[in-house]
Amino acid sequence: MYDLIIRNGTVVDGSGSQPFTGDVAINGDRIAAIGPNLGPAQQEIDASGKIVTPGFVDIHTHYDGQATWDAEMAPSSWHGVTTVVMGNCGVGFAPAKPDKHEWLIGLMEGVEDIPGTALAEGIRWEWESFPEYIDALEALPRTVDVATQVPHGAVRAYIMGERGARNEAPTQEDIDAMAEIVEDGLKAGALGFSTSRTVLHRDVDGELVPGTTATPEELVGIGRALGRAGHGVFEIASDMKREWNEFEWMGELSRETGQTVTFAALQSFSPDTSLQEQIEGMRRENSEGAHIVAQIALRATGIIMGWQATVHPFLYRPSWQQIAELPWEQQLAKLQDPGFRAQLLSEDNDVPDTDMGQLLQLLSSVWEMQYAMGPAFNYEPTAAESIRALADEAGKDPAEYAYDLLTENSGTGMIYFPALNYTDGNLDFLKELIEAEDSVNSLSDGGAHCGTICDAASPTFMLQHWVRDRDRGRIELPLAIKRQCRDTALLYGLEDRGLLAEGYLADLNVIDLDTLTLGKPWLAFDLPAGGKRLLQKANGYVATVKSGQVTFSDGEMQGPTPGGVIRGPQQAPAVAAAQASA
Repeated sequence: MYDLIIRNGTVVDGSGSQPFTGDVAINGDRIAAIGPNLGPAQQEIDASGKIVTPGFVDIHTHYDGQATWDAEMAPSSWHGVTTVVMGNCGVGFAPAKPDKHEWLIGLMEGVEDIPGTALAEGIRWEWESFPEYIDALEALPRTVDVATQVPHGAVRAYIMGERGARNEAPTQEDIDAMAEIVEDGLKAGALGFSTSRTVLHRDVDGELVPGTTATPEELVGIGRALGRAGHGVFEIASDMKREWNEFEWMGELSRETGQTVTFAALQSFSPDTSLQEQIEGMRRENSEGAHIVAQIALRATGIIMGWQATVHPFLYRPSWQQIAELPWEQQLAKLQDPGFRAQLLSEDNDVPDTDMGQLLQLLSSVWEMQYAMGPAFNYEPTAAESIRALADEAGKDPAEYAYDLLTENSGTGMIYFPALNYTDGNLDFLKELIEAEDSVNSLSDGGAHCGTICDAASPTFMLQHWVRDRDRGRIELPLAIKRQCRDTALLYGLEDRGLLAEGYLADLNVIDLDTLTLGKPWLAFDLPAGGKRLLQKANGYVATVKSGQVTFSDGEMQGPTPGGVIRGPQQAPAVAAAQASA
């Protein structure tokens, strides 16, 4: 008798093959059999009319702090994710000298918009070295498996102190010491190393992330640790400035070490190097023996604006600044006062003259790029759905329309601003990349950008929008599942998951594709110290199974927390079995 059977579902196994109807039987934490009319089990799930997929593998998250206190791992776990890779973009919490705790929190708060008060209260700092951090992660069971990467920012600060934090050039001795820490982290179980080279990534005081201006000598010198460890992915978020010749050193590093380099590939309104040039640069290096992979988002990087969110179009108007620190109840009373409304709308934004200020200027004035978020919001909105168009139709000034929209429903209205990946006003350009073998689904930023972005729902969006609802250029279901399961897993050497086959890890989703629907995002204040975060649920997840145990049923956590810490690459079942018997 099996432990669990998922019966009569449409199995989409993650290989890219065509779906078929059958049962999936599980014993312990492994898939025991797949086929028609399998025998009895202690527990059964009727998947008739539903699709059965592998658990989703999300390789770009920032749960580095949350994973030390939260067993549920929402919101990613609400969207069928059973494995997360964290430590991206060069930020994280290890290694950490005792006098750098507050600084590391400020770095994460500034770059990833995770409330510093929540991190300060939630993190217990039971480690100093990176191997000790991995050990500490094992103390808390979760609904998902977590994998780690060694972050450049923390390593630089640990070895170079204030020189590293200020982006001063390292000595060769510094580079060697940083590489040693990365190698030790990889040998302890980290799956990669990450760095950031974008001016948009700054700490809470506005300083550039350590490593932003790193030279190729530093990056390659540290990256050689991957070759010595024999595994690991080098992950980078970069502005891709032409003078940096990023792909040249990325290709050199990949060829020398035999390891993968992966980068965030995004379409921008004012790129230094266009997305097309980035893809061409990657493919040029790959044709010469490198292995570089583009991480692509499945929709625009959308900033969600609201009165209680991190940003909104009126953030720098004097009247808002006067009430910005008041309790929400007092703010709302002011916002609902006609006199206050008239005064604020008569003012200009005093936007700071910084790189971030340029983005804030767009948020405060370019109404053609902002969209009202309703209950069934379309994340590929048209020009007719913009604040500008809706205001014109209503005979209002766009700022007035936006103010009233945000104040709806007791001040909980929201506006969507697609900051990246929406230059063309649509997502057409993404279809070719989603289908390309040298790109991978990514950039959900699960656990991060708590008050600005809510893209942890990307796997749900993939199915609802790209597979089912998009009116043109859809993605075939088998490919979509492969891209979010098997391909993401293999990029980081996790050969034991992302595929429904005998002997593989029993991570699965049972999904009602016909009713799968994203809910409207909302602001919750449920992080430690009352920290806020944007959350979004979905209808249609009948069940999520992690390591053979049902962790979620109809979107609700069931209690089991079988998730653990991944230590290093994981072998495919056949390989592991062969080695065990040798």
